[in-house]
Amino acid sequence: MRVANKVTLITGGAHGMGAAMASLFAREGASVVVADVLEKEGRELAAALAQSGARAEFLPLDVSREPDWREVMAALMARHGRLDVLVNNAGVSGALPDRMGVEDFDRIMAVNARGTFLGLKYGVEAMRQGGGGSIVNISSISGLVGQAFVHMGYNGAKAAIHVMSKAAAVQFGREGIRVNSVHPGYMPPMRTSVTSADPALRERLMASIPLGRSGRPEEVASAVLFLASDEASYITGAELAVDGGFLAG
Repeated sequence: MRVANKVTLITGGAHGMGAAMASLFAREGASVVVADVLEKEGRELAAALAQSGARAEFLPLDVSREPDWREVMAALMARHGRLDVLVNNAGVSGALPDRMGVEDFDRIMAVNARGTFLGLKYGVEAMRQGGGGSIVNISSISGLVGQAFVHMGYNGAKAAIHVMSKAAAVQFGREGIRVNSVHPGYMPPMRTSVTSADPALRERLMASIPLGRSGRPEEVASAVLFLASDEASYITGAELAVDGGFLAG
């Protein structure tokens, strides 16, 4: 059990990579709090995990809203008394036909960048009370390189997550709080993806990946588990690409 008894909050945990993380952390002994705007899916996942013998619950959370963060953290601390692991996973896709839309820019920044910042703010506050913890922020290869088919706001938001992770690692390391970022490559399209869901584009994208295939949510979850666990106790401020070798090309 690599995260036995660690109280773990996973944002965007009701589906996709977040659900894979919640399932893996539950199997590895964590007390998992699934947080998402998708209440039906989140409650069903938490119930399924609990039915399998894991400790899991659901809390509604719009990561872009500070009052939501206050409520979630108050509920979590009231029930568990501490937060050991926070995974800032919630996000919206930037694979949109209009790559210069201002409304899209605002939404991408609100959920991806502001949501991660608020997670850091309230995650650090909770972890201070317990003497430390591990925060893993989900960025992307889009935070490290430019791309022709995504909204530049997505690249900007994911780059912000990358550098905020490093800043937080420097600022809070003395308090026993580790902060790292994970950078997934081409994964199955998100619910909010448009252009990257096109089969012809995906075929071209696969040709740019040394391993020749898209990633699986479970592969990202495994990287997150490692960084969250005590196996990574001397790792902070690092970025881990889970991209099939894309960035190496």
